[in-house]
Amino acid sequence: MTTFCIASPYGPSEKSRWDDFVEASRNATFLFRRDFMDYHADRFVDASLMFEDAHGRLKGLLPASLHLAEGEVRSHGGLTYGGFLLSPATHAQEVEGMLLAARDFYVRHFGIHRIIFRPIPSIYHRMPADDELYWFFRYGMKLTACTLSSTVHLQHPAPFAELRRRGVRRAERNGLCVEEASDAMAWREFWTVLADVLALRHDRHPVHSIEEMLLLRERFPENIALFVVREGTASGRIVGGTVLFFSAPVVHAQYISASDAGCRMGALDLLFHTILKTYSESSVYTYFDFGISTEDNGHFLNTGLNAQKEGFGARSVVYNTYTWDF
Repeated sequence: MTTFCIASPYGPSEKSRWDDFVEASRNATFLFRRDFMDYHADRFVDASLMFEDAHGRLKGLLPASLHLAEGEVRSHGGLTYGGFLLSPATHAQEVEGMLLAARDFYVRHFGIHRIIFRPIPSIYHRMPADDELYWFFRYGMKLTACTLSSTVHLQHPAPFAELRRRGVRRAERNGLCVEEASDAMAWREFWTVLADVLALRHDRHPVHSIEEMLLLRERFPENIALFVVREGTASGRIVGGTVLFFSAPVVHAQYISASDAGCRMGALDLLFHTILKTYSESSVYTYFDFGISTEDNGHFLNTGLNAQKEGFGARSVVYNTYTWDF
C-alpha cells in the first residue's frame, strides 16, 4: 500500500527548513542549498516541492523548475542533477508517496504532462539512497539520457598512465607550480584562460560568468575552490587550473582548462597529480569526479577526453536521466 505524503510548494519563508533538511539529508549536496539554487532564479521558474507525512514531519524535497512551453517539470533545469532529497528517516514506500504526490500536484496546478528526473549519482550519497530508482522502474519511466563521467576512487585509484606521468615530469622541468587561488584577481585571470579555450576550441562559453562564480565562492567558501598552475613563482602567469566543488564524499572538477602553453608544458598533468595526492590522504573524501565526457545526452563519447581522464586513474560513473510521461 502506498504511504501517503503531502506535497507543498517551496517558498522563501521555508528557506531555513529547506537548508536544514539538505544538511541532514542522506544524498543532497550543497548545490541544493537555496543560496546556490537561487543565484540564477531569474532564469528558472522554481517549482520545488516539500513532502510531509501525516504527522507534519518533513520527509523529502524535490528541487525542480517549471518549463510550461514544453509542458514539463525538470528536477532541476539549472543543476547537473536533481531527484528526491531524502532524510535518514525516510523509508522506500514514502518515496513512492512523494512521487505520486509530485505528479498530482504538478498536474493539478500547472497541467504538465511530463517530469524529467536527473537523480543524484550514488557516489554523492552519504547513505544509500536509490529508493527513487526502484519506483522509476515500477512506474515505467524511460531512461532518456546516460552520460559518462570519470571518477577516481581516492584510496584505490587505477594507476596513472605513462603519458600522464611524463606530463608531470615535463611540468616539473618547466618550473610550473600548483597553488590554491586566494584572491579574485587569480579567479579573473583563470576565467580569461577558460573562456578563451572554450571559445577557440569548442565555440562555447562557461556556464557561469566570473561574477556568478565569485558570488557563489563568497556564499560557499568551504565548498568552492580554484587551483591554478603558474609559471615559476606565485606571481607567474596562470597557464591552467580547475574549479573544484566539495560535497563530501566527492571532490568534483566543475571546470578544467589549460592554455596552449600550459598544454605544451604539462600543466594539467601536474595539477591533477598534486590534487589527487592531496585528497587521497583525506578522511572526508572518497571520490574525485572529473565530470562527463559525453554529448547529445550520452549518444556521443569524446574518446580523447575520456582517455585523458582515465589516464589519471579514473573509471566510469554514469549520470542518468529519466522521463515520466503521463
